Amino acid sequence: MDCTGKLIKVAALDGVETWVLIHVEVQGEPEDSFAERMFTYQYRLRDRYNIDVVSLAVLADTRESFRPTTFHYQRWGCALSFTFPMAKLIDWEAHWAELEASDNVFALVVMAQIQAKRVKKNASRKDTKVALIRLLYERGYTRDQVLRLFNIIDWMIQLPRSLDPEFAQAVYAIQEEKHMPYVNTIERLGIEKGRQEAEQRALESKRNAARKLIARTEMDDQMIADIEELSVEEVERLRAETQH
Repeated sequence: MDCTGKLIKVAALDGVETWVLIHVEVQGEPEDSFAERMFTYQYRLRDRYNIDVVSLAVLADTRESFRPTTFHYQRWGCALSFTFPMAKLIDWEAHWAELEASDNVFALVVMAQIQAKRVKKNASRKDTKVALIRLLYERGYTRDQVLRLFNIIDWMIQLPRSLDPEFAQAVYAIQEEKHMPYVNTIERLGIEKGRQEAEQRALESKRNAARKLIARTEMDDQMIADIEELSVEEVERLRAETQH
């Protein structure tokens, strides 16, 4: 789970200035309570900022049947329905040729995410990763774009350290062929460090969110663990810290 927000100022068709808060939820695995959580974030954001909130879901899992778009409840004549747009990344498997032909940077990101989910064997993952890096070098991106996308692909499709030398050699061969020596050993080490730091920041973000839920809600440890994708033991430890 990843929750991000963007506050942007735009002009409506009539020229009137308006503000919109865009809430994008990227969901990596199926979750029964996902639609309800989307509604919870929506009303909390609207209550806090008192402006229009547009909630969008990006589903990065591989379960074909997991396609939440609505949260609804009704009791004693009181009813509420909340609907949000949803994009399912695996739907693009049927349009793989379009992704390969596109020079849109997000096409590569979608391809990397799909392959990260689908390809499990380490040797196959290495070959898949090399193929994506080759595409990256063939699309005419700037050096900065190549490095940024390389970092993303490197993080999405992770390999065991035993395959790192083979992967690095393949990358160097592509760079030599394309005359684009963008990624060197030092940068690879920097990317690895950056990846570890990003993972640590993501974990700490989940812990902070869990601390807030512990302090402000009556949710039990299991529910908080499910929402924030932490272990129950971790939530129990955070609760003990919070109560001291």
